[in-house]
Amino acid sequence: MTASRAPRFGVNYTPTRGWFHHWLDFDLDEVRADLDSVADLGMDHVRVFPLWPVFQPNRTLIRTRAVEQLVQLVDAARERGLDVAVDGLQGHLSSFDFQPAWTLSWHRRNLFTDPDVTTAQARLLQTLARALAERPNFLGMTVGNEINQFSGAPHPDPDLIAPAQAEEWLRRMLRACEEGAPGRLHLHAEYDAAWYQDGHPFTPAQAARLGAVTAVHSWVFNGTAQRYGATGTATTHHAAYLIELSKAWARDPHRPVWLQEVGAPAPCVPAEGAADFATATVAGALDCEDVWGVTWWCSHDVDRALADFPDLEYSLGLLTNDRRPKPAGRAIARAIEQYRDKPPAPAPRHTALVLDAGPDEDGGPQRAACAPGGAFFEAFARLTADGARPAVVLARQAQDRAQLAARGITELVAVRDVH
Repeated sequence: MTASRAPRFGVNYTPTRGWFHHWLDFDLDEVRADLDSVADLGMDHVRVFPLWPVFQPNRTLIRTRAVEQLVQLVDAARERGLDVAVDGLQGHLSSFDFQPAWTLSWHRRNLFTDPDVTTAQARLLQTLARALAERPNFLGMTVGNEINQFSGAPHPDPDLIAPAQAEEWLRRMLRACEEGAPGRLHLHAEYDAAWYQDGHPFTPAQAARLGAVTAVHSWVFNGTAQRYGATGTATTHHAAYLIELSKAWARDPHRPVWLQEVGAPAPCVPAEGAADFATATVAGALDCEDVWGVTWWCSHDVDRALADFPDLEYSLGLLTNDRRPKPAGRAIARAIEQYRDKPPAPAPRHTALVLDAGPDEDGGPQRAACAPGGAFFEAFARLTADGARPAVVLARQAQDRAQLAARGITELVAVRDVH
């Protein structure tokens, strides 16, 4: 059984005034008020998003004032007992792309392979990390928010790359973060195409092996809630499923996994069911071993005065736009109190579902089976509904007794045998 450790609880910080455009009119008093309301929920960290075009509007210009404002935000968080994780390349947020002009139209070039672009990206990541390296509440850098969505369909204008190029880019960006702030929690984070989409250049192996922890983003508007219902086992255990799926590719049997994004998107999860969904999702995630923490999306609702967001984006906050806790926020606050008073100590998952990912398991060529509606996804959900608490192993791992023993796995189940 895993030693008890209080999990980290945090939020992805969405400013109440101006959303992420607040960097254009940075108001430290407003930030402080936002962070007060976050701390009042019992959170211990926030994840923040410097907008790439605001911080690096020209390839050779990183705005000193913007970096200073990021440092001020981190210092304000420290005053409220909050640690801070910083995403470097934004990248993509809530359906909007944020690329600097020097990568677009007349200056169009590949975000992942153009040497001028990648040099500038590495410089920005290193600069942000170095600016925060001495702050005791700085957790580390995430390379970028779901930046893999630029690398292929369904993006309307993708920067196409191969898996080897994706890995080379990730290694370089992570190295830049480490050079800026040695020893911090530096990682990368993709949306679920990395786990679910055949042929996607960002792979499960990269997610589970590069960086200090594995990040998973668990969104049930990806077909999960639509297919299985808001209260279905597959929906309320989607986060746990992604956590366990990620472990199949990890070389370290106890590599930490960070549930870095999870939320209750309406109408896939009706507003009246958001609190129950939050409670069930957190409980399911913390019934997995080696979970670093849970970071909810997001802190505050988006101001409806702002135009053109998909409707679900406006209501994802744990707090209203005027900083009042919502039912889901109160549910998360109760979970924080519960798990800090009695940290979870999940037993090993003795039963493992065997995933045949094809001959190139590291490349994940048969990922569609893992997606909602896929045979592997449905077998995992059925086992979970039956109380089996399944783990996941790749077919080749099924022969590795040492690896199975390290994870406490004593029984293997084939997908075809799950009814």
